[in-house]
Amino acid sequence: MSTFSSQDHSFELEKLIQVPGVPWGMAWLNSNTLIVTLRRGELVSVNLTKAKQGKQAWQNISGLPAVWAQGQGGLLDVVKGPDGYFYFTYSKPQNGSGVTTLAKAQIQQNEIGQVSMSAWQDVFISDSASSSNRHYGSRITFDESYIYFSIGDRGDRDNGQNTLNHAATIVRLNLDGSIPNSNPFVANDKVADAIYSYGHRNPQGLAYDTKHQHVWAIEHGPRGGDELNLLEAGANYGWPITSHGKEYWGPLKVGEAETKEGINSPLKVYEPSIAPGSLLYYSGEAFPAWQGDLFSGALKLQHLNRIIMDENGMPAGEERLLEDLNERVRALLSDSQGNLYFSADSGNLYKISPAR
Repeated sequence: MSTFSSQDHSFELEKLIQVPGVPWGMAWLNSNTLIVTLRRGELVSVNLTKAKQGKQAWQNISGLPAVWAQGQGGLLDVVKGPDGYFYFTYSKPQNGSGVTTLAKAQIQQNEIGQVSMSAWQDVFISDSASSSNRHYGSRITFDESYIYFSIGDRGDRDNGQNTLNHAATIVRLNLDGSIPNSNPFVANDKVADAIYSYGHRNPQGLAYDTKHQHVWAIEHGPRGGDELNLLEAGANYGWPITSHGKEYWGPLKVGEAETKEGINSPLKVYEPSIAPGSLLYYSGEAFPAWQGDLFSGALKLQHLNRIIMDENGMPAGEERLLEDLNERVRALLSDSQGNLYFSADSGNLYKISPAR
């Protein structure tokens, strides 16, 4: 265990366990057990008491459907919903490729600690097929009424402004997968009914600010230009017409401009790219000065990115934590005390708690 300092708090970092694969999503089954998705198409539970004791702490959970674990696709996010179900996103095999799919299931633990899954159900299969194995998006969040999940452009820039399919969008649904009557495009036959917002390149972080009722998305730019966006119903976020990034093959800017009338601009831009892989709204008691802030895992620049929010719930600053850890920080989670947990692409799971 090591001690670190931030602008406002000193904290301890503890490595809990290493699991076999890329742990893409995490959720709590109970106060001592994590549910962890492995991108390669496996689901495991992690017993934290056994992890602290150095014992075999993870076990596979059976019952998954076929998963298209190719490229950036696989078994991706998991979040426990307000109805007690666990909601998943994964790339579902379809016509030789994968489509971003939302599913839900029940997960139980018996009296001897064995974890099982039942009642798997695909809730929403997106229209986002592609020959590419990139840009699935695939994060989940909930507000008081709805579920939101993100879908990337699937490696096809034209999808950014093609509103007849679900690629490059944020989808909003009822918990049963039906489309809310209040969705912004239900009366527009030129836009798919499930779409809440569009023009997103590859949003791999979604978070809901319960205090200000803001839904935030963080997404990968091309070469530079990662974006933090405040989601609004029916808004166009510009990809690939507007972008702060450059082409991978040269120094040319992507798109027509950085901003354009009729297109919502990001409220924070990262240049160079940090490659954000997650987003968490922090409201815990363990770190009072962090309350109301957003945290994102950085994959390329390998750190925990704290987005400091002002009293109105808007980005006002930034702090980069654990830059010397040399880990691609992926999923983020907090517990009931406000301790932070994160996974890394190395398979390592970590806990951040106040320094003693």
